[in-house]
Amino acid sequence: MNPPLSFVEARAALECELGEAITLDGLTGSWFIFQRARGHRHSIDDVLTAHYALKFSAGVATHLDLGTGIGTVGLLVASALNNAVLTAIEAQAVSHRLFLANIAENGLSARVRPLFGDLRALALSARFPLVTASPPYFPPSAGIVPQDPQKAHARFELRGDVFDYALAAKRHLAPDGRFVFCFPTPQRQRALDALGRAQLSLLRTCDVIPRAGLPALFSLFACGHSAEDDAPAIIDQPLLVRTEAGELSEAMQQVRHGFGFRS
Repeated sequence: MNPPLSFVEARAALECELGEAITLDGLTGSWFIFQRARGHRHSIDDVLTAHYALKFSAGVATHLDLGTGIGTVGLLVASALNNAVLTAIEAQAVSHRLFLANIAENGLSARVRPLFGDLRALALSARFPLVTASPPYFPPSAGIVPQDPQKAHARFELRGDVFDYALAAKRHLAPDGRFVFCFPTPQRQRALDALGRAQLSLLRTCDVIPRAGLPALFSLFACGHSAEDDAPAIIDQPLLVRTEAGELSEAMQQVRHGFGFRS
């Protein structure tokens, strides 16, 4: 499906404004997003976080996305929730600018409340039945931090770590709400420790295997407020992204179909 002419014109305006190449890509079968050609771009992490969140979204009328970036997780969830209202916060200027463009061009201004700021300082009066996030994966000491600010903040914990995300979710989560996020499988214990410190309980989890024969790359976590009678978390069957031959697995094809893609 080709994007409407208005998107093409908006991309040209963004390239002029930002002084760099912007791509126009399909987010769902009918929604498109603007991304920096040489910046941080949405990935399978975002898609599967949104997919997992939708398992807990029945009847949800409002949704909060933390560290939304250009909006991929929040908008993917919104695409399947019809009239639900999305509140999303992002502190990185260029990502927020692209998020605003993605909202406007997809005709979502009435359904999305974009906030520009640090999620660690977020203190809304509302409580949400669903909170999502795709936190950065690595402390600055874990590698070379990119010079590009957008890439740096997306990958490294320069403005809060997984605990800060969990704490922000805890502050804004409705009593029976669910907080869904992704984090590297090799760092699972960091995520569990963060949940414990934030007084959230793991309810359900699923590992994601990038290709048959390889170890899990990242895991999906669904959490809620802690209770005295917390039951052990449900461990879902791992989700395989690609077969040994490199083709999309049946499960991944179903995810894409769920977001409106035909193939």
